[in-house]
Amino acid sequence: MTFDLLACQFHLAARRVIQFRPGLAGNVLRGALGYGLREVAGADYARIFEPAAATAGPSGLSDWPRPFVIRAAALSGRSVQVGERFCFDLHLFETSSPTLDYFTRALAQWAELISVEQTAVSVELIPWNVPVSRVRVEFQTPTQLKTAAGLAETGFPVLLARARDRVGNLRSLYGAGPLEIDFRGLQERSRSVKTARSEVHRVAVQRRSSRTGQRHGIGGLVGFAEYEGDLTEFLPYLEAAHWTGVGRHCTWGNGEIHTTILNSQSLVGLKPEARSQDSRKETVILSTTPAHMIDQKSESPLADGRGS
Repeated sequence: MTFDLLACQFHLAARRVIQFRPGLAGNVLRGALGYGLREVAGADYARIFEPAAATAGPSGLSDWPRPFVIRAAALSGRSVQVGERFCFDLHLFETSSPTLDYFTRALAQWAELISVEQTAVSVELIPWNVPVSRVRVEFQTPTQLKTAAGLAETGFPVLLARARDRVGNLRSLYGAGPLEIDFRGLQERSRSVKTARSEVHRVAVQRRSSRTGQRHGIGGLVGFAEYEGDLTEFLPYLEAAHWTGVGRHCTWGNGEIHTTILNSQSLVGLKPEARSQDSRKETVILSTTPAHMIDQKSESPLADGRGS
C-alpha cells in the first residue's frame, strides 16, 4: 500500500515586482494560480481549485481537499524584482490527469516560466522493519491541529489522527483508493506515545480575501516536539504528511512538518521523507526557454533552498 504524488518545482522570472509579504508567500501564489487556472482550465477549474462533493466524501467531507499543496516558505519576506528568478515547490496528488499542464500554463500567464521539475514520489504505508522509539517532529510553518473541541496543541494522538486522515482522504479522492487499515486500533495505539519535549510557539498571520475583503487568521504553532513510545507503525504517516502537510491551510503552505529519528541505532538522524524521495527519484525538466538560456545551477532539485 503506497501514497503517490508528484513533487514539482517551478522556476520562474518576474515580469513585474512581486512582494511576498512575511508568512503570505503561499497566498500570493494562490492568487496567481486561481486567476490563471480560470483562464486555462475551463470546466476543470472547480475540480482543481475549489473542489466540492455532490455527496459527502471520505470521512463525511462536504468540501474536498485540493489535489495539491504549495511550498513557498523560502519566498517569505522577499521582494522579487523584474527579471529576477525565483522558485517554489508544489506537491501534486492527482498524478493521472492534465493538472500539472494546467498549473504550468496558469503560471506562465503570471511570470516567465523557465522550467518545471517533477519527481515521482511513492511512500510505503507499511511499518518500518527497524524499531523506533523516539522522534522529533519540526513544525516548520504555522500548524493548526483541530479536534471536535477546537484547536489542539501538538500531542501525538491528535497529530497522528490529522496526518492519517489527510493522507487517507487524498488517497481516496485522487489516488489508489481508501486506506486499508484498522483506524480505531491505530488511534488507540497512538495514545501510548508521549510527548517527551515540546518547544513550540504560536505565530499570528492574517490574509485578506480579495473577494470579500474579510481578514482570516492563518497562523499556528511553529517549533518542534519530541515523542517517545513504540513509533514504528506510525512513521509512514508522518513520512507521507511531510509531503501533504497536516492541519488547516495546508494547500497554501501551512502545516509543513519534518520528522527526524533520534534513537534507533541504524537510523539516527534519518528524516523518513528521504526514504521515499531518494529511492524513487525520476526527474523530468520541461522548459519553455531555449536550453542555452537556462542557468544549469538552478536545475538542481535542491536549488534555491528547496526544503523537500
